[in-house]
Amino acid sequence: MIQVGTYNRLKVIREVDFGLYLDDGAEGILLPKRFVPVNTKIGDELNVFLYHDGEERLIATTQQPKGILGDIVKLRTITVTEHGAFLDNGLMKDLFVPKSKQQQAMIPNGEYLVKIVLDEQTGRLAATEKIEPFLSNDALTVKELEIVDLIVYRRTDIGYVVIINNKHTGVLHHNEIYRNITAGDRFTGFIKKIYPEDKTGSDRWKIDVSAGKPGYTRIEDETEKILRLLKEHNGFLPYHDKTDPEEIYSFFGMSKKTFKMTTGNLYKQRKISFDKAGIKLI
Repeated sequence: MIQVGTYNRLKVIREVDFGLYLDDGAEGILLPKRFVPVNTKIGDELNVFLYHDGEERLIATTQQPKGILGDIVKLRTITVTEHGAFLDNGLMKDLFVPKSKQQQAMIPNGEYLVKIVLDEQTGRLAATEKIEPFLSNDALTVKELEIVDLIVYRRTDIGYVVIINNKHTGVLHHNEIYRNITAGDRFTGFIKKIYPEDKTGSDRWKIDVSAGKPGYTRIEDETEKILRLLKEHNGFLPYHDKTDPEEIYSFFGMSKKTFKMTTGNLYKQRKISFDKAGIKLI
């Protein structure tokens, strides 16, 4: 059973001058010659991406698109027409966003966060900037402290709305942010807190998230980094609990809270010592 817009593992069934045909249970799907891996022969199985070419034929490629069916990705506009815009998805054919699926009129060379979908009428890959209908906090698939994939969605007064695992929305509060971020940025985080949206018994939930990993797993990851940096700087680093959070993030790539927890853990293990000027390796 093949699926358009994603990767399929298909067997080579015949060779022609302009490429290979792959088994789809019918006539076969063409893999153009320029995308055929060296030394491929009949009977081999290839992992290919399926989409429709410029003549609306189903075609295979070994190119890797920037996003596949169901992904939410940030893509750049190539051209704009009266009917919609075409985005660069890393393939020979650009990804179409109908005008009706745009939040505001897209412009050439603009970057937009979109969801890759199948057009209901044609069955072809398309994109929509209207992501909200695909996100829901009604039936959650995550739990507190779970590590998740985050995509920055939009800024608010209290922080940033983020998309969680392409399914839910959460809030990354300003006090959890220690670097510049913009819509479309992707990084790993974890579920900090889940609580009801209101007190009326609603089944909708609010989610707070943090960047990085939770608890002591996070500390253990950062422990090795601090010890390595100390060794690289002759056993001393001029950072302590009075250092500005931005300075700590700039040098260590971690929040001040994580820095304090990690160095405290190292101090208890008698691997470092503190003084007014910074931390020392024991």
